[in-house]
Amino acid sequence: MNIASTNPMPGDSPKLPGTARWLGYGGLIPFLVLAPASLLDAHHGLAWSDALYAYGAVILSFVCALHWGFAMSLPGLTDSQRVRTMLWSVVPSLIAWPALLLVPMEAAALLVSGFVLHYLQDRRLARHAALPAWYLPLRLQLTVVACLSLVAGAFIPLP
Repeated sequence: MNIASTNPMPGDSPKLPGTARWLGYGGLIPFLVLAPASLLDAHHGLAWSDALYAYGAVILSFVCALHWGFAMSLPGLTDSQRVRTMLWSVVPSLIAWPALLLVPMEAAALLVSGFVLHYLQDRRLARHAALPAWYLPLRLQLTVVACLSLVAGAFIPLP
């Protein structure tokens, strides 16, 4: 794994690897399709909304796995930091799962909270570990778009 400093030299911009770019931004497509579909397709709006929140729950569970991997592989973490990182790694899944059982407004609130908390944990981890310089900017962009989509989808007109 090629790990760069989280603090690039002045004038340097973090180079986002092509694969991370395509996979990260490509992962936003369901958010960007399902949120407007849930609002604009009155006949199937609830189905689109269910799909949006299910996808949000899956993605929140996916990003929590990153911290499990970081806990196992990042150099420079103390044993205590590894334990805390691994413990945190299961929390987003525990936030995401009940969102599947809630109405859109409540599901959005729970999932957005999970994404924001996870981003804050990413920032905390970055202070203690050498993450790639492109990681936090990408995570922020993906988090903002996912959260805005989830909030937009919460305004589905219910029958």
